[in-house]
Amino acid sequence: MDRNRAEEKLVGIRESDGVPHLSLDIGGTLIKMVYFSSNSSESIDNRVNSSLKDKMSTSSGNLHYGIRNGGLHFTKFETSKISDCIEFISSKQLQHYGDRYYAAPTNDKNIIKATGGGAFKFADLFREKLGVTLDKVDEMDCLVTGSNFLLKAMHHEAFTYIDGQKEFVQIDHKDLYPYLLVNIGSGVSMIKVESDTKFERVSGTSVGGGTFLGLGKLLTNCKSFDELLELSRQGNNRVIDMLVGEIYGGNDYTKIGLASTAIASSFGKPISENKELEDYKAEDVARSLLRMISNNIGQIAYLNALHFGLKRIIFGGFFIRGHAYTMDTISVAVNFWSKGEAKAMFLRHEGFLGALGAFLSYKESGFPDVAHQLLEGFPQNSYCTED
Repeated sequence: MDRNRAEEKLVGIRESDGVPHLSLDIGGTLIKMVYFSSNSSESIDNRVNSSLKDKMSTSSGNLHYGIRNGGLHFTKFETSKISDCIEFISSKQLQHYGDRYYAAPTNDKNIIKATGGGAFKFADLFREKLGVTLDKVDEMDCLVTGSNFLLKAMHHEAFTYIDGQKEFVQIDHKDLYPYLLVNIGSGVSMIKVESDTKFERVSGTSVGGGTFLGLGKLLTNCKSFDELLELSRQGNNRVIDMLVGEIYGGNDYTKIGLASTAIASSFGKPISENKELEDYKAEDVARSLLRMISNNIGQIAYLNALHFGLKRIIFGGFFIRGHAYTMDTISVAVNFWSKGEAKAMFLRHEGFLGALGAFLSYKESGFPDVAHQLLEGFPQNSYCTED
């Protein structure tokens, strides 16, 4: 194709905004995807065959944000079902980005920005199946970039969750830093963020979302994270957990500030009961497991915030998933250990920080500034619907 023809193609794309623009965050448990498509593009219902749509309904929760003449989509797949992700990308031809621009260098064609450990692990698979190169972007860089962008750009992004009440918090951009970003994926990373460019991973724990799913699959019949999370809604952790009152004859331990209903030992009650695993309800086990992990993360997060003198703690990652009990447990833990001086904050786009950061990194790599242009009007013109 000569240059004139290439320019015509480029102009046509710009006029219709028909530019697929894709980034991935490939974690140990989930693949998170952010991509842009124009209003003129065919919908998912038209582009994806019925068998794939059936898979999508169970493996992803899709969100669509209207931007100018197109939409920014957020979706996810289980990493164990990576073939579904690849099939979805192929069906929408999202792997074609660089070759749609005459200005893109030859060796930059068919590049997908990707972060997370899977960007290394599955690089050959993406090259074989889609003919693309995964351009690996640092995971911590992407998490911080995605978080900072959302906190600055989105009016209703950060919120507290206390006693079942969600309250959105509008943060003054001049007062955003420093804060502790707690990203809960398969494991947990805790990052002290001091500016757009200055941040440091200061701590973490291996007890995270992967722990919840792994132990949950061993202890219950659940096969997926969402199934396990839904099961936990029906459970009663007091059947499994040993409470302070059960040690102190129904009384509080007032001297050290522990109520009788506080958990003294997670999974402690079976120690004194002559029961086997099958004698306990799966929903009670799931509830206890979720509470144990959430409590632990909340406590470790506050101790790190205390050490670095940070009052603002922001939790992200797909472990949370807007789940009321998870957010309540983390909030109670932060409130208890800080004696009310610190509050846990959560993000609406909690699980997509890394993928969004990778999306924004196209600009830094010398590609046409599509990512920045698409997101310029995001706060004012955005709306959310499920695909």
